[in-house]
Amino acid sequence: MLIRCWGSRGSISVSGEDFLKYGGDTTCIEVVSDSGDLIVIDAGTGIRCLGNRLARNGTRDIHMLLTHAHWDHLSGFPFFKPIYRKESRISIYGPQPTQDSLKRIISKTMTAPNFPIELEDISADISFLGMGLKGYSIGSVNISTIPLSHPNQGVGYRLEEDGRSFVFLTDNELTFRHPFGLGYDDYKRFCTGADLLYHDAEYKREEYESATKGWGHSVYLDTLNLALESNVKTLGLFHQNQDRTDSQVDEMVRDCKDVIRQKGSKLECFAVAAGTEVKI
Repeated sequence: MLIRCWGSRGSISVSGEDFLKYGGDTTCIEVVSDSGDLIVIDAGTGIRCLGNRLARNGTRDIHMLLTHAHWDHLSGFPFFKPIYRKESRISIYGPQPTQDSLKRIISKTMTAPNFPIELEDISADISFLGMGLKGYSIGSVNISTIPLSHPNQGVGYRLEEDGRSFVFLTDNELTFRHPFGLGYDDYKRFCTGADLLYHDAEYKREEYESATKGWGHSVYLDTLNLALESNVKTLGLFHQNQDRTDSQVDEMVRDCKDVIRQKGSKLECFAVAAGTEVKI
């Protein structure tokens, strides 16, 4: 599998010289299987640039996994060029168990007076599969799901192909259990032995304790502990805070690497930036 990031920012897209290294677009991950299947995870603002490339290349078949319905994970969908091409075949899977409920989530991104074109007016052949918390396969990739501990419900994913695994758990609060969410040990089991884990790492400890507990995001050192205890090979810190500058993200990575050295672990750790590519 090739995992490519098109956006790792949380809450809202940002711009400016302090955000050049990690980028300002919100969540969008591209996964290309060894057999050539294309899987897109979330439709934040990063999906716009991905869509531009797919349109240029004439890509027709696209599978899209959605984690949840918050705006920063959906706001790029109306600007995703393949949806305006009649040749496109797009299958959308998500946290809701039915086709109708998933379609309602997507349609709200293209509803007047917020957007001039409605979902019914686009050209692509779109299927809403609404798998909810079921396991399924896309080509050679087997997909497992787990509920997120996050307001308003959501789902995390584990993608496996030929004995290798990528786990994506953004917008997941490890030390606070939301309705429909699970406990720390459940996420530990879900991540066990993963080759690559991208996990929410939005907050510093002092930010979390003073103001943001219960908001649905994790302290980066708690995310690190999860990776260490789950015997993950590589950890990518994800969902960069909208106010976190490049130098501040770098400092968080250095803190994590210091802990890893102290524990004598072989875990690799980095912060996920727009443009990051990992082959597993």
